[in-house]
Amino acid sequence: MTDGFLGYKASFMLDVVVVSLLLVVPLLVWSLFLVKVRRNYVAHRSLQTLVGVVLLVAVSAFEVDMRRQGGIDGILAKRTVSLTPDQRASFNVLLAVHLVFAVTTVLLWGTTLILAWKRMPSPPAPCDHSHLHKRLGWLSALDITATAVTGLLVYYFGIIR
Repeated sequence: MTDGFLGYKASFMLDVVVVSLLLVVPLLVWSLFLVKVRRNYVAHRSLQTLVGVVLLVAVSAFEVDMRRQGGIDGILAKRTVSLTPDQRASFNVLLAVHLVFAVTTVLLWGTTLILAWKRMPSPPAPCDHSHLHKRLGWLSALDITATAVTGLLVYYFGIIR
């Protein structure tokens, strides 16, 4: 397996996901600025949809790539220095926490997007669904932020360090 483009012993798709995690939070903040400050609901909808679709494609391709590499064990086998049993135990806890956030992000963000597409007027504007959408949106934002932070930590401790 060739190394990715970030210069570490990771696959191309793993590096794509890491870059995506670095970009998603600033894009999310920009999207929230568009809707809260500028009241630009169309741009907010478009950006959220674009980010959601791009992340779904990137993570799906990453999952296929992970299977080709032999899962997390195959990825960790590329390390120059193996993790000690204690380091691996700590890494496994971090990975489990990351996966909880990653799975709930897909569920929350997916639900937020689907309900918005179904219940928001076109063009988007405040409506009866807005209160629930705002709650789901903030939960999704917190969840994707936790996914990004833990994902970057998984990359650091599993690949870089």
